[in-house]
Amino acid sequence: MEKIQSDIRKLVLYGVQTGLVPEEDRIYTLNRLLELLDIKELECDDTDVTMETEELETVLNSICQYASEKKLSELAIQAGKSIVYRDLYDTKIMSMLLPRPSEVIAKFRQLYQEVSPEAATDYYYKFSCDSDYIRRYRIRKDVKWVVATRYGDLDITINLSKPEKDPKAIAAAKLAKQSGYPKCLLCWENEGYAGRVDHPARQNHRIIPVTIHGSRWGFQYSPYVYYNEHCIVFNSQHVPMKVDRSTFCKLFDFVKQFPHYFVGSNADLPIVGGSILSHDHFQGGHYEFAMAKAPVERTFVVKGHEKVSAGVVNWPMSVIRLSGPDTEEIIELADRILEKWRGYTDEKAFIYACTDGEPHNTITPIARKRGEQYELDLVLRNNITTEEHPLGVYHPHAKLHHIKKENIGLIEVMGLAVLPARLKTELARLKETMLAGGDLRADEELAKHADWVDAFSAKYQEINESNIDEIIEREVGLVFMKVLEDAGVYKRTPEGQQAFDRFLESLSC
Repeated sequence: MEKIQSDIRKLVLYGVQTGLVPEEDRIYTLNRLLELLDIKELECDDTDVTMETEELETVLNSICQYASEKKLSELAIQAGKSIVYRDLYDTKIMSMLLPRPSEVIAKFRQLYQEVSPEAATDYYYKFSCDSDYIRRYRIRKDVKWVVATRYGDLDITINLSKPEKDPKAIAAAKLAKQSGYPKCLLCWENEGYAGRVDHPARQNHRIIPVTIHGSRWGFQYSPYVYYNEHCIVFNSQHVPMKVDRSTFCKLFDFVKQFPHYFVGSNADLPIVGGSILSHDHFQGGHYEFAMAKAPVERTFVVKGHEKVSAGVVNWPMSVIRLSGPDTEEIIELADRILEKWRGYTDEKAFIYACTDGEPHNTITPIARKRGEQYELDLVLRNNITTEEHPLGVYHPHAKLHHIKKENIGLIEVMGLAVLPARLKTELARLKETMLAGGDLRADEELAKHADWVDAFSAKYQEINESNIDEIIEREVGLVFMKVLEDAGVYKRTPEGQQAFDRFLESLSC
């Protein structure tokens, strides 16, 4: 009993220190936790209790284990055995420390109006971390590095922060009654939702309402922050993704409200779109990606839109950058480019707008403000498939699937590789086998990397324990560069760029 009392006092102290719990609410919060854990009394003298932010995971795990051992509920029992159920239960625990949504919204709006948009987002991001909605202790486990390429420094991450479901939880999810509430992970109804085995708990989730282009949207952070202040802006209605003129209007409207953030939209077609196409949403954040730093390598002028600066970006994918002080003029040209691209076919370049009634051409747009100028990057996308490339012609090709097989969405388009968790183990074993002179092809897990290793090993005089980490990181980054080149509809060859120019010329027709 002494241990659980200490954990409760630590958790309340954490709430006070982070600002989640006002000093006036300290005893009230203690009593709420006592009720949840079915503890009738508590020694309230906490002068000898200390709590560091880094201890939160340990304290929550300890409380979950106590609840499991005491069999406080079926959820509590399972929380001691499975990470899926523990996440459901510890989120319920954290909710005892948190203010209502209206209080968070009021604080955000006060800071926005009285201080600055950046002060408001600083507060909200800290709150999202302190509330354990963003689990900092898991984000820190992600493996990250930077690789220099001919297109600039690419960010590489192996994502470990999203916990994998254990077999028992997967089985339970299959047996559970399917629910249509919330309809998806982006719906507003997630705010405060207790979750279930096939849907994460969100009692610690708070959403900021924003008006974008005259409609109600929600602003939140991604719980798996892939980059600094990785935010999601979503339609208040559960409507499908769609890229059209209003998309450009909404992106710029958001940037005008939060000029320190970029914001972009995934494409609206399968293969080249994001993981959630059923709910209209954008992603943004306080971060400058390699693509944003990439220079315009040649300019062009579109008849009737001479006031907008337009150019092709030096990037592995096919990117048009529009810039100028007037967003309306940029939007008009962007709409023209989108409309033209939707219906554009160039058989010589294997660009088909439509086959068998299925549309293939769309755009991934990204907006930002740079000084007094506004920028809109339009990344041309095409999702056509063939027998040779069943997952997509403009998708990572099969020889690269040992590193990256998944769709190339908005984040990767901009130069940040989100690689599967399997690579942490595979690359560690790969290094061991290489240093030991082992046969990669004889290893069932590592055989898929063998051709790649043979190809890059020839570039180095020697690979040893002192340089293998640097070499592997560099070569993984170069694979990601090739992934982006595969996803580019116009290749970085003279023929590919000539085909790109044919499309650009068509814009003035």
